[in-house]
Amino acid sequence: MGRQGNRQLQLIGGMIRQHMAMTSGIVLFVLLLGILLVWLNKDNTITLNNEEHKALSPTQIQSMEEIGEWEFLSISDEEIIDTVRHGFFGDDQLVRIYYGTLRLGINMKQVKEGWIRMEGDTVIAVLPPIKLLDEEFIDEARTKSFFEEGSWSQKDRQKLYYKAHAVMKRRCLTKKNYETAKQNAVEQFGKLLRAMGFEKVRIENEL
Repeated sequence: MGRQGNRQLQLIGGMIRQHMAMTSGIVLFVLLLGILLVWLNKDNTITLNNEEHKALSPTQIQSMEEIGEWEFLSISDEEIIDTVRHGFFGDDQLVRIYYGTLRLGINMKQVKEGWIRMEGDTVIAVLPPIKLLDEEFIDEARTKSFFEEGSWSQKDRQKLYYKAHAVMKRRCLTKKNYETAKQNAVEQFGKLLRAMGFEKVRIENEL
């Protein structure tokens, strides 16, 4: 191979080295540009705020209202009630034992319009007042005479029933029992809403 051949080889080699140098320069430039962009944007973050909260549907509200009476405290009571009738030939006496169960709770059909609403991600529910759910709480089938002397009419027995009724209400419908029923209502209704998928709830009772 002559001088001309060597010169061609040198020329080709130089071109290859020049091409490699250009390629390396481009790769290095792209790499440095990427590093620069990352550094410039290191404090810039993209935050996606999900402003959509779970909402109450009319169907859910209606289903809760259709619960109707909801008992939160049951109080069993037993009373011995007597009456005496004084007569010329002696006294007549009637003693009877009464059993009753007084149920405290709410009636969901008595909620007011707008009783439940959303404020942000919190459900706020205002329940009806705690009340005695059934005035006929004496179990007449279990009522029995403990002592009976003399002749007593059905009207006499009815008066004794009303007396037992009043005594049971006075003994069982205490402020403490109403407060206990109210606390149970808040706890159980809160559990119901959380089971429906609402994490933040606030339950109140009408005064």
